[in-house]
Amino acid sequence: MKSQTPSNRATESHGLIFNTTCICLTAIGEVFIKKPGKTHFFINRLQILTGTIVLLIGVLVYLVDRPPDQTYFVYKTGVDISLHNTLPNLFGIIGQSLPSFAHVFSFILITAGLIAYQKRGYIIICLFWFLIDSAFELGQKFNTLIIEFIPGWFAGVPFFENTGNYFSMGTFSFGDLAAIFTGTIAAYFILITTKREGEI
Repeated sequence: MKSQTPSNRATESHGLIFNTTCICLTAIGEVFIKKPGKTHFFINRLQILTGTIVLLIGVLVYLVDRPPDQTYFVYKTGVDISLHNTLPNLFGIIGQSLPSFAHVFSFILITAGLIAYQKRGYIIICLFWFLIDSAFELGQKFNTLIIEFIPGWFAGVPFFENTGNYFSMGTFSFGDLAAIFTGTIAAYFILITTKREGEI
């Protein structure tokens, strides 16, 4: 999800915008993912750790490979945390779509590690994040339609204030869509591989 010009600000804020949906998904998980009669669930630390590591790799793309004025959380910190032009480009061409892969992959694993313990829950979470990330990517292609529905009060809310810029200045990419799909499949494979014994 690239900005068309270096001066366009904050076209890379999808990870920050999506974060709040984790809260909603957690509440949904309590109702739809747990087995009837069960009042407990187990945190899968390996899944959470794996998701966190991949998320940090995605953040590293923004810190090293992207100009700071293109990334919301970098220029909004008020501190120069960008390593762009300080370190060499780390990810090359794969860095163009790596954040899209990392976002959907990491949030699936972190969410599942917190609230799911069976395959049905894994599938729900994978589909949820796949649809969310795909919708935001497609929103950049049909941005004129999406922008009309963005509430005016978003402008005064941190993170959400950048929603309009994200859709109007971002660039739709089939590569990002492919990365989202690949990240979803990879995350499901990891979830199945790392599930606890006795889970079904």
